Amino acid sequence: MNKLVKRIIMSVFGVALCGVSVGMFKFAALGVDPFQSLMSGLDAVIPIRFGTLYVIVNAVLLLFALIFDRKKIGIATFINLFLLGYIVEFSQGVCERLMPGAPLWLRIVILLVAIVILCLSSSLYFTADLGVSTYDAVALIWSQRQSKIKFAFCRVICDFVCVAAGVALLFASGQNIEQILGSVGIGTIITAFFMGPLITFFNKHVAQKILTAGSK
Repeated sequence: MNKLVKRIIMSVFGVALCGVSVGMFKFAALGVDPFQSLMSGLDAVIPIRFGTLYVIVNAVLLLFALIFDRKKIGIATFINLFLLGYIVEFSQGVCERLMPGAPLWLRIVILLVAIVILCLSSSLYFTADLGVSTYDAVALIWSQRQSKIKFAFCRVICDFVCVAAGVALLFASGQNIEQILGSVGIGTIITAFFMGPLITFFNKHVAQKILTAGSK
């Protein structure tokens, strides 16, 4: 298979899997990934439609990537920007139809599977190198411009900043603990700690091997 074709497939499949995983996060209702927790906080305090807010925040991050490393912007970036939300809605809807009233133990299993899928999907389109999401670009650019700092550490720092900001904004909006835990829960904490290292693991053991398979 032509290497460019393989990279395009990895990018599209990676973004699609990412949307599926976020839909599973939302279904489990045990905390979304760190960037979505920040978006939940912003949505709670800024009186505009969430879709409009999502575009504005990503436009700011897109500007950051264009200034510091426009090579991170590509097909996967725009697929992520325009299609991810629809994939998330579809994935969440499928889970709700197949598992209505899911017990806590099943929601925990769904959450753990979603975390693994999210890290694998990120690894696939990172390695394909045809653009990443605007949020993912921040940690990648930071780690590459500061060669002494590993990507996994940069990702953990970015994720914790998002979680802290999301929690602060949700508290500021007057939401109670139960409402906050729906957006910033155990799933958020797990991804903040382990997403960077897991992506690095999948880069080495899965995505790179897929990309180089069959190459001379």
